[in-house]
Amino acid sequence: MFKWFDKWNREHPADIERPAILTGVAGAVVLAVVAVMALGQPYKTDSLQTGPRGNGMSVPEFVSDLAVPDPAIAELFDDPPYVPEEGEELAGDIYQNVQVLGDLTDANFNRLMAAMTRWVAPEQGCAYCHGDGDLETYGEDTLYTKVVSRRMIEMTRNINENWDAHVNANKQVGVTCMTCHRGQNVPSDIWFKMGEVNMAAAGWSAVQNRATPLTSYTSLPTDALEKYLLDGDMIGVHDLESRVAARPGDEGVPTIQDAERTYALMNYVANSLGVNCTFCHNTRAFYDGGQVTPQWATESLGIQMVLELNNDYLVPLAEVLPEDRLGPVAGDAPKVACRTCHKGYQQPLQGTNVIADWPELATSEAPDYGQ
Repeated sequence: MFKWFDKWNREHPADIERPAILTGVAGAVVLAVVAVMALGQPYKTDSLQTGPRGNGMSVPEFVSDLAVPDPAIAELFDDPPYVPEEGEELAGDIYQNVQVLGDLTDANFNRLMAAMTRWVAPEQGCAYCHGDGDLETYGEDTLYTKVVSRRMIEMTRNINENWDAHVNANKQVGVTCMTCHRGQNVPSDIWFKMGEVNMAAAGWSAVQNRATPLTSYTSLPTDALEKYLLDGDMIGVHDLESRVAARPGDEGVPTIQDAERTYALMNYVANSLGVNCTFCHNTRAFYDGGQVTPQWATESLGIQMVLELNNDYLVPLAEVLPEDRLGPVAGDAPKVACRTCHKGYQQPLQGTNVIADWPELATSEAPDYGQ
């Protein structure tokens, strides 16, 4: 009795699969849209405009990454200074051999000493610099760590006092021991001379062709930090014109290897700050210094600052440091570069004002407590 129905279906076939698929896809899209609206876009990006709009001069980052703070920020603590009262005795008059910080009151001197212990040697405590003796022995310079610490205080004051245009380019930030040390005796991301890295190669290895951290694991020259952040060589690429009169080896004439060193340094800087080339450069005119971003000037100051820190403060410490703290190849003192402070962020500790409670480290003069 259903023959008529079968016949009708044969003569009038219906496509039921395609509508079902379309309906399923539409339903999945609706569910995805509802989920994004309710839970948020997990791959949403934000960008920092570094130059004129329309030419790609921006640094994109995932919003989810931006929302994750530098874990070291959680280790920061507030400890406002004590406003000195007239006639208070100073640390230099109370304790022996106080060569720096002697103009602090006793309360502020000990407040800063306690903070430095937390920043640099939280496990060893005061004994890291002063040894295990009684308080009467704290004035002695028997441990190299105390001698180094004194010099690092002077270096920190110099950074805050004389390199304000780099450190506080956008707002008051400052640096303290915590900026580099992060609770470690020796800061991470220091560097040493690497020497020849490809001794097995026949002929001249050109200090390259082996992936190392200092070259961001590229085959670029490994001595870029040494040449530019220690020796102060000119940063530049080879001439863009062919058959120029200048010859490699002439003073001020960058060679192809100088260009490769420059690329190695730029790779290092970009990775140290977690940015790309357009943070400082206009990709349409890489070689035109008149079309760079404001960040280019800030970074240029940073390079000059690092040069001074390495040569004036850190390299001389090779005479003080024990052998196990020196470089494994050249026996040189540890040195700093961009990543030592920045740790992969545009600003160290993501721009947190770390100097607010520590005016004693902001100047080599008597600190201003805002009286």
